[in-house]
Amino acid sequence: MQRRNFLKILGTGAIIAINPSLINGVLRADDGNLFIAYNKVKLLDAQGNALKASSLKKEVTYVFLYPHVSTPCLLIDLEKPTHKNIALKSETSEEYLWRGGVGKNSSIVAYSGICSHQLTHPTPDDSFIKYVPVAEKSIACQERGVIVCSSHLSAFDAAKGCKNIAGEARQPLASVVLEYDEINDELYAVAVLGSDKFQDYFKSFKDELDQYYGGKRKGKKLAEESAKVVELTQFSKEVISY
Repeated sequence: MQRRNFLKILGTGAIIAINPSLINGVLRADDGNLFIAYNKVKLLDAQGNALKASSLKKEVTYVFLYPHVSTPCLLIDLEKPTHKNIALKSETSEEYLWRGGVGKNSSIVAYSGICSHQLTHPTPDDSFIKYVPVAEKSIACQERGVIVCSSHLSAFDAAKGCKNIAGEARQPLASVVLEYDEINDELYAVAVLGSDKFQDYFKSFKDELDQYYGGKRKGKKLAEESAKVVELTQFSKEVISY
């Protein structure tokens, strides 16, 4: 099983590897890295069975709700291995390191589906944010294989930790840390890396939380044991892409 361990640098210079699935809370290293560990959640397919990583369609946008039961995340098998050890920076200049994709081909990635610009995100009615495959074009940028928010044409490099590369977004999309069980070919979400927009989302979309998730209080509950993964076209009635 692949595990993404968080390295905490102590004042003595010692380095401790911490398994994120064992800890809840905010961990800050001396260099300002931000890593929030949540419940270890098993990803399920649309039928409620354990999702097999090898069953993911290549370059198709999937959605699951994590770490809260109302916060949508994007799951994509990019088909080709991602870059590794990408240095990223939040809009407040907080630096962190994205290790790379998981799976047999190191090509599976997961990111928060809440845009870091103005919080555009998938809803059951529509989605203005999605992954644009390498073979397709977007007017947001010339790069291929990117996640594009069509609300204001911000673009993020999916193979480089969702680094912001075009548009008004001033920081990457937050990354969802995945564990890959290579024996059973299964995936688990265990943490969020980078600067997330969850609290801004809860403040800004009270009516939406009432409509879809039974209110803010219920929507803020953490996913506990499992999260169902469905294609974006099944999660949202309409997907808008430019």
